[in-house]
Amino acid sequence: MKIIRIALTCLVFIMASCKSTQKAQKIASTPKNVILLISDGTGLSQISSAFYYQDQKPNYTRFNTIGLIKTSSSQEDVTDSAAGATAFACGIKTYNGAIGVDDDKADAENLVEIVSQKNIKTGMIATSSITHATPASFYAHTASRSSEEEIAEYLVNSEVDFFAGGGLQYFNKRKDNQNLLNRFKEDKYTINTTALDDFEKISSHKKVGYLLAEGAMPKMQDDRGDFLVKAIDLGIQYLSKDNSPFFMMAEGSQIDWGGHNNDAPYLIAELLDFDKAIGAALDYAEKDGNTLVIVTSDHETGGFTLAAKKKKREDGSEYSDYSEIGPTFSTGGHSATLIPVFAFGPGAEQFDGIYENTAIFDKILEVTGWRK
Repeated sequence: MKIIRIALTCLVFIMASCKSTQKAQKIASTPKNVILLISDGTGLSQISSAFYYQDQKPNYTRFNTIGLIKTSSSQEDVTDSAAGATAFACGIKTYNGAIGVDDDKADAENLVEIVSQKNIKTGMIATSSITHATPASFYAHTASRSSEEEIAEYLVNSEVDFFAGGGLQYFNKRKDNQNLLNRFKEDKYTINTTALDDFEKISSHKKVGYLLAEGAMPKMQDDRGDFLVKAIDLGIQYLSKDNSPFFMMAEGSQIDWGGHNNDAPYLIAELLDFDKAIGAALDYAEKDGNTLVIVTSDHETGGFTLAAKKKKREDGSEYSDYSEIGPTFSTGGHSATLIPVFAFGPGAEQFDGIYENTAIFDKILEVTGWRK
């Protein structure tokens, strides 16, 4: 009997330990913060260029969880950035050109609106104008992505706590002659139009915004420098300053533009800059332990391929030299190829598999518990 009692005691202890472990695992799998990095126009070939055109190991290799998304919009097989970003931001399929609205042009609640009600800080960063399709879909609602002056008004009235990008002209050189920079000040925003600040300078400010170019930020080839990495680092410091949970979206916007132009050097330079941005986000997530990092794209642009370089023999005949890469394009537009999703941190395993682009929205809210 004594042996039986000892055995039962051990069994109860083991079961209690298992429950405690399961509880701990459950807590550990719930991220406090989410950083969503979007490389506009980036498919697998664009990502592959990071493995061939830089000496150091790409930050993409730091992920163990990889999934795939289907990107078609509600009415077209091939999506645009507006419909693609609205899928991420609002969890719905909509028509190409729509910013935060459904097929009937009714407003769809976005992540910023959802999480700000729970006192979760939010940040938007882009190498385009901050009113461009991807960042706009996270805070605005317009029938057309081209309505950037209207989108700018949404940003002024939004709950976004930190933003950085270009697009100054949509705020202070408007057709209606309004100067929205004054409206920002009324809502206690600190706006800088010259450069990113040191964190100490903005640490006590209520909200912070950077509008550092009239339109888009410069290309990497035109000396944009490390804006994207610095903006991500600064945004993380600012949004987490009071130990607050936060959601941040940062976009490498111009990879897409290199694809549209069929300009491989432009595309690759932007992709390598984005890979550095991934490193900045992952470095923070590894130290923090409570941050989920998701890296994906809205669609692929250009039908980009890392093909063997075409060369000619002395007789004029052409051949493919397999010892050298000659990037090629099949289109000046977008394609419908499946897009990779990389995830790291608590809840990352939920992003494995193949699913619709709208699932990014649903999975973020599910793993964080922010939907409740």
